[in-house]
Amino acid sequence: MPPFQFAVCGDAPSAKDWRDLATRSEDYGYTTLFVADHYHLQAGGLGYPPQYLAPFPAIVAAAAWTSKLRVGTRVACIDYHLPAVLAKEAATIDLLSEGRLILGLGAGWHEAEYEAMDLMFADAPTRVQKLEEVIALCKAHWSGEPFKLDGQEVRVRDYVGLPVPAARPHLSLMIGGSKKRVLSIAACEGDIVSLSNVIASGVDTVAEIETQVGYVRDAAGERFDELDIELMPLCVEITDDPDSALERLSPMFGVEPEFLRDHPLVLVGSLDHLVDELEKRRAVFGVNYVTIPQYFVDAFAPVVSCLTGR
Repeated sequence: MPPFQFAVCGDAPSAKDWRDLATRSEDYGYTTLFVADHYHLQAGGLGYPPQYLAPFPAIVAAAAWTSKLRVGTRVACIDYHLPAVLAKEAATIDLLSEGRLILGLGAGWHEAEYEAMDLMFADAPTRVQKLEEVIALCKAHWSGEPFKLDGQEVRVRDYVGLPVPAARPHLSLMIGGSKKRVLSIAACEGDIVSLSNVIASGVDTVAEIETQVGYVRDAAGERFDELDIELMPLCVEITDDPDSALERLSPMFGVEPEFLRDHPLVLVGSLDHLVDELEKRRAVFGVNYVTIPQYFVDAFAPVVSCLTGR
């Protein structure tokens, strides 16, 4: 099975804070620093902080301040970026970072954010069709050959894909989503499949992840073992008193503490427990690429040290 890799998804209100997060992430041994792609003040709705940094300038700066840390988007909404510009910017960042970009793409989901930016929020089939065509455009661009694309949603002509990314045969592509069609596209076209899930009363997240991984496995066929499966726990705490921690965390999600104890988006307990839990989740779900919110970058570092490369 693929070895563990660890990432941070972050943001910062200043250059100093962003540089500090990037360099700490690299020093701790995290593989990647991701940036989300939101612009509306309440990007994720209730409980989500506003986002300060636009993703592409932020990851360029992070790459310049580090030497090994990979950088990427988790995930870029295809409707927020002109497709041909997105492909060229991604290729440029990968070239200048010497192959360290992970381009995360998604079909878009936050209707209020679309409305705030006066963008049309198309129906799901149309958005997913566009995602598929943007992926085709990016891969054609990254080949460096002239091409024409005449899709339903994306059209270019007299187009030459320059620059060519440093990573070959193409730069790393992560595709995120929760539904069958998107996850099937991710399984066939991506290098990393990012699973989208929530902590909510009445939602059986274990069953949701099992179903999602089933979609990926069915679509990927023989290439399933080559894929990284990415998931972001929302709560992380190394403690010898998990009961107290779960009591404190449960009101944030409107659930009972016991609901969180074995939840796949929660990592609370001793260092040994977290290590064992992640190994179990990799064995059961195939999740080997673990992204944590920036708030836990220090607390989670001992886990990174224990599991990186295993």
